[in-house]
Amino acid sequence: MRVTGSCHCAAIAYEAEIDPLRVGICHCADCQKLTGSAYRVSVAAARATFRLLRGEPKIYVKRGDSGARRAQAFCADCGSPLYTFDADRDDDYGLRVGCIDQRRALVPRRQIWCGSALDWAFDIGSLPRRDAE
Repeated sequence: MRVTGSCHCAAIAYEAEIDPLRVGICHCADCQKLTGSAYRVSVAAARATFRLLRGEPKIYVKRGDSGARRAQAFCADCGSPLYTFDADRDDDYGLRVGCIDQRRALVPRRQIWCGSALDWAFDIGSLPRRDAE
């Protein structure tokens, strides 16, 4: 599936090919901090299919619990987290689903690092809902 995406201020835009069956949720503490939320939702894109259309993201490299160095790409203007990749290997990109234009079609298929999940993260179905505010 071809997807397009951008940061909130639209300074950075990209396109890539993804497999919609590879959408996942990560509950690790690093993803909680990096998103400012309870978890991160991403989808893999082969590096060869990823193309920046506009702008140049800022890159922050962090070391994960596994010891791997993960590069985090984000917009230096608006702060939107855009994608991640292995800083030491030619590997897939992990596109942040919230920045993808076709995000409504991307349903998570797995969850990882569930031991780090916030206690309430799996049970929000009973919370009151509003269509807008």
